[in-house]
Amino acid sequence: MDTLIICLAAVLGLYMAWNIGANDVANSMADAVGSKAISIRNAVIAAGICEFAGAVLVGAQVTETVRSGIIDPAVLATLPGMTPHDAAVIFVIGMAAALLSAAFWLNFSSMCGMPVSTTHSIVGAVAGFGLVAAGWGAVNWGKMGQIVSSWFISPVAGGLMGYLTFVYISKAILGNEKPARAAVRHIPFIVFLLTAVVMLATIFKGLTHVIKNIDWLSPGLAFWLSMGVALITAILYRSYARHKLRDKESARLGVQLEAVEQVFVPLVITSSCSVAFAHGANDVANSVGPLAAIVSILQSGVMDAKVPVPLWILTLGGVGIVIGLATYGFKVMMTVGTKITEITPSRGVAADLAATATVLACTRLSLPVSTTHTLVGAILGIGLARGLSGIDKRVVSSIFGSWLFTVPAAAIMSAIFFVFGKALFFDTISAALKH
Repeated sequence: MDTLIICLAAVLGLYMAWNIGANDVANSMADAVGSKAISIRNAVIAAGICEFAGAVLVGAQVTETVRSGIIDPAVLATLPGMTPHDAAVIFVIGMAAALLSAAFWLNFSSMCGMPVSTTHSIVGAVAGFGLVAAGWGAVNWGKMGQIVSSWFISPVAGGLMGYLTFVYISKAILGNEKPARAAVRHIPFIVFLLTAVVMLATIFKGLTHVIKNIDWLSPGLAFWLSMGVALITAILYRSYARHKLRDKESARLGVQLEAVEQVFVPLVITSSCSVAFAHGANDVANSVGPLAAIVSILQSGVMDAKVPVPLWILTLGGVGIVIGLATYGFKVMMTVGTKITEITPSRGVAADLAATATVLACTRLSLPVSTTHTLVGAILGIGLARGLSGIDKRVVSSIFGSWLFTVPAAAIMSAIFFVFGKALFFDTISAALKH
């Protein structure tokens, strides 16, 4: 019976991973695809490899059973008349309900082409189960307040950074009367910033669990290592840009601008792949946290705030994400990459730089931030740099609406699934745990 329940939970985990790939991961390659720097097919292959490598090779080996500490599993055992055994059963059912409801909401959002936050979906789902199972006091409303604040912090911060970044690129390079010559001067600085920010974000956000186990790699050393790599990359890329633009400085303005955009192509592809790798390293284990919790309880009978994530669960998550991205990621990818505003390679680089820098800064300042919301905000800021006519206001309104509905929708579905799951499967799971 234990094996059957674990298999069913694994199916839920695979479904959740498929939806993460179709929605969350599709964001990482959206600007590269939207700028036509890479085809959808090649973007799927590149993102799939990076995401899977991040999840399986350096994915977190231990994850929080309840994302962001929204509820404390120990609270269940303190409820009147609740035995530790019954609390464990309730927790298994609750985690399954959270997985299913979060996956359903992501699935629905992907069908509509709306980019939403996986973390917010799981947070809402866990809160919904917690409210029904243990009451109002079981939910950490301080954490919920942080989630709500991130609805505003993420897009506003990302949008402001995107606006400023693209204004700089526009005035320094694209608006220059000799853009090819200006690009050779300014692109190395952009490459330096992009490389440093992507490396620091990958280290401090994507690989935090890895860094903790490396005694000699202090934050200071990581910073200077990133600066060194960024400087070398900038010097090498200056040579590449000079070679690509050498014969274009006397060409017509349109020819120069097209050549400059081509110089940005490798940057937008590389930065998008880095985002996918960091997502796989950091977010996959947390996203399949409910599945890891179910497996841990069934095997040990004990509820813990943190549980080990077996390699097979990380692999399952990685495979599911790749399949989801390949089979259904195009809808969200096209919404973010083409429908908010027109994206070119230079705008894609501006979006990646702005979003990654914003996430890095907010993470270091302990401000709640959503990568999805930040990237969309950055793209919106780039569109606004061209004026209100530069964005599709209907699409933007739909995206904002989907963000506002994510937490309550996932919570309501989770509560419903939990009530039915408890009525139908409590005795079965209880018997399995006794063995």
